[in-house]
Amino acid sequence: MTKANKTAPAKSLRTKPNTTRAGRKILAGLEEASAHMRGEPVPGLVVHKPLDVAAIRRKSGLSQPEFAKRFGLSVGTLRDWEQGRKAPERTAQILLRVIEREPAAVERALRERA
Repeated sequence: MTKANKTAPAKSLRTKPNTTRAGRKILAGLEEASAHMRGEPVPGLVVHKPLDVAAIRRKSGLSQPEFAKRFGLSVGTLRDWEQGRKAPERTAQILLRVIEREPAAVERALRERA
């Protein structure tokens, strides 16, 4: 591939008149993926950013055991998340986002259940 080809706009994927509906959807998806790879905006695209569990914990100023105890987590699970061995399930991601933004609210909610 020449340098000129890297910066040139990608050719639109043309469909033949007898292309199936599924085929047109696949081609449209490929065009959207190509646009995203070129850094162009793609309407409706949702990009999920990975959660930095260690940064959330460090922001709290707590050690791993303190953070785990305060928010009802297993220290081993917290370590696995921080070291990238495992990723938090969706519900845990939501909890971590709330802890990141409103840790006092989570602490209040956990105190109230005890």
